Amino acid sequence: MEEELKSLPKRAKDTHNENKKFFINLKKKTPKNLDVVMQQLHDAEFQKTDCLKCANCCKTTGPLFTNKDIERIAKHFQLKPQQFIDKYLQIDEENDYVLKSVPCAFLGTDNYCSIYEVRPKACAEFPHTDRRKFQQISHLTLQNVAICPAAFNIVEKMKELYGNGFLL
Repeated sequence: MEEELKSLPKRAKDTHNENKKFFINLKKKTPKNLDVVMQQLHDAEFQKTDCLKCANCCKTTGPLFTNKDIERIAKHFQLKPQQFIDKYLQIDEENDYVLKSVPCAFLGTDNYCSIYEVRPKACAEFPHTDRRKFQQISHLTLQNVAICPAAFNIVEKMKELYGNGFLL
């Protein structure tokens, strides 16, 4: 896993233009069954991918925290929402709540999340490769292939299925 994570940013950079072109075409002409295919690709990849061996998302990026996330997690810690914000979060350039620092404060040395049951929605849905109307979040997927080996593999499988950069 270490070698795969080391090579991932370069592999993502090397395929970035190809992926970008692929997603532009995907938006122009979306296959009717894309959501079903994406769910299948996602499920197949995560049958063989163990996030606990990786946790790169938790180590290198931070999720957005919605107000619902903040309220739920603050309650879990028996804090007021503002106390949770003050302790763990900051507002980014897009006016969103994000972690003050990475790796995530809730990530253990064993790669387990200490707030897994109440984790932010963005964490629960990462890498978003099984979302409905997948073509609408291609900008996010372009970023995630550099972070998540599973997302990278899913995009590569998509290109194999639909043609390398152009839909058939």
